[in-house]
Amino acid sequence: MRDDVILSDAATAPARPGYEATRARVETYFDKTATKTWERLTSDAPVSKIRETVRQGRDRMRDLMLSRLPADLSGHRVLDAGCGAGQMTVELAKRGAEVVATDISPSLVNIAELRLPFEYRDQVTFTSGDMLDPALGSFDHVVAMDSLIYYGADDIGRALANLDQRTRETVVFTVAPRTRALMAMWYAGKLFPRSDRSPVMVPHAHEPLADAARMHGAQRSLRPVERVTSGFYISQAMELRA
Repeated sequence: MRDDVILSDAATAPARPGYEATRARVETYFDKTATKTWERLTSDAPVSKIRETVRQGRDRMRDLMLSRLPADLSGHRVLDAGCGAGQMTVELAKRGAEVVATDISPSLVNIAELRLPFEYRDQVTFTSGDMLDPALGSFDHVVAMDSLIYYGADDIGRALANLDQRTRETVVFTVAPRTRALMAMWYAGKLFPRSDRSPVMVPHAHEPLADAARMHGAQRSLRPVERVTSGFYISQAMELRA
């Protein structure tokens, strides 16, 4: 674990208004509007056929992201950025990691904490708030599954630069890929009043995100990993890796 991390402006600067506005919408949605839906989706409870495709897609993406990390994470400090109901957190703890599990929704963090098996309690620290908070410290690895999908390229670039400087090895995350179908959904979503809809995913291509990350000071290369498509779930894994 790197203890002498020197944080530049990207890692310590306050969040920008656009980022804060999106974060506030996401917090309201997951902490108040959709908590029960996500609690059920991330459990073994029966769900609709559409939501079952989302559940299966998320399971596949979680496995894919975990495959980018060492099988043995003993002695490694890992940030589960946007931990939700804690499924990734459990898998990281099973590999021996010291996990900091954070989410913008206190309600989902409470669910994650209740679901964590007793034998992993000493390995996991739960917290709610901004996943980019410098007070969380530095890490060996960061995973951010579907927690950056509502942000624009500049905000993601700034976030990646922040995490790049606080992470010794790998940052693995997902975005909504820039496909025709998702672009159509994105434009359709913009037609509805903000108060009447959930946060809208922002589709991205690899190169603009790589440019934004470099512009904000990320030193490592941003590389696409693999795309997972399962019914109504579509997500692209990417990573910052030396």
